[in-house]
Amino acid sequence: MGDSFTEGLDDPRPDGVGYRGWADLVAACLAASCPNFRYANLAVRGRLFDNIVAEQVPLAMAMKPDLISFAGGGNDAMRRTFEHEVLITRFDRTIEKLRATGADVVMFRWADLSGRMPGGKILRPRVDLLNNAIEEVGHKHGAHVVSLWDDPEFANPRLWGIDRLHLSPSGHRRVAAHVLTELGITCDPEWLAAPAPPEELSWMSRKAADAKWATQHLAPWVKRRLTGKSSGDMVTAKRPELAPLNE
Repeated sequence: MGDSFTEGLDDPRPDGVGYRGWADLVAACLAASCPNFRYANLAVRGRLFDNIVAEQVPLAMAMKPDLISFAGGGNDAMRRTFEHEVLITRFDRTIEKLRATGADVVMFRWADLSGRMPGGKILRPRVDLLNNAIEEVGHKHGAHVVSLWDDPEFANPRLWGIDRLHLSPSGHRRVAAHVLTELGITCDPEWLAAPAPPEELSWMSRKAADAKWATQHLAPWVKRRLTGKSSGDMVTAKRPELAPLNE
């Protein structure tokens, strides 16, 4: 469950139809050693925390899963209306509810995006508050907490897509490796191999790249924030029902 992070942006499927992402990669590894494995990805890009809880939690609980991943709150932290105490309380209640079903739950401490996003000085303390709360809630309820914050490789631009917000295919593989490691499952060591640093650009090339990014990605993002719209307004879950994994 979650938003674009779990939906899989920006990791296109090999056939070019939709996105794959770390959750699909983890599911494929789990399916390899688990007969009759079934998997559902309910995440939708742009979803705020309350939307995730209202739309996805009931569907997930109805499926009676053994393992649940829950990643939310990142989009809330980028809103002017962010109230961390309210969100933390809701986080605690949600994870308690999910754990009460008997399912294992995977949560995430976010990587640092404050240097890559507009309003980074405002975003950083919010992410700190959210990450600390996620760690506390996870330990309180016996959930698995995957800390992307503690992995310095996520400072490498090669782990991020051209919009500088969503993970690249390499980034998704790295997240999948962290999740599998947390679950005690061996993954492809290449998924954790440190990517080569990006090419050093000239001052003029950097400015040109920044201008292109601002036009193609920053401006639409700001417009959505000002108008109250979301990139996921017309998107539904790609796997609304449990199905055998056949990818």
